[in-house]
Amino acid sequence: MSFRAPPPCAAWQHRDVRDGFEVVFAHAHGDGYRFEGDTVAVEAGEAWAVQYVIALGSGWVTRSAQVFGRSGSGAHELRVEADSAGRWLVNGAPAPHLDGCLDLDLESSSLTNAFPVHRLALEVDQEADAPAAYVRALDLSVERLDQRYLRLADDGNRERYRYVAPRFEFECELVYDEFGLVLDYPGIAVRAA
Repeated sequence: MSFRAPPPCAAWQHRDVRDGFEVVFAHAHGDGYRFEGDTVAVEAGEAWAVQYVIALGSGWVTRSAQVFGRSGSGAHELRVEADSAGRWLVNGAPAPHLDGCLDLDLESSSLTNAFPVHRLALEVDQEADAPAAYVRALDLSVERLDQRYLRLADDGNRERYRYVAPRFEFECELVYDEFGLVLDYPGIAVRAA
């Protein structure tokens, strides 16, 4: 099954780990997409807000992102750029610790879990590593996050994946709709629109 083009907008209710809401607007942009979104939440007693603009090239590979955040520690701004070989610039400086990452993963966003699933286009029972440039919600610091996706048998018109992030000792089953957007991210968020 191949995914349809993303809808003009989508939203998620963040719950359990954090309480909040995310909304994103999608636009075709060149040979890829541009996503503009906002997330506001309270997590572990701290409130934060993150606004993002992410540009993807063909094959859903991250090209650039501008991220703005505000939390109790103040206002933060981040600019990341990537080439198709997985080399990154963070605020204009080379970031060799991110070499090989093709995806951007915002801690504040459920949207960004769509990027590797689209890019990898796995068949049932196939699996792949998908290391990502991981942006923290509170201060917009950027880290490498090793991740792995295993495509499970579909549930009707919904694709299912076993997702593993060893650094956080986190593993779950993610369910995606016909647009390749996560519907249910256990302990994190559910699709609201």
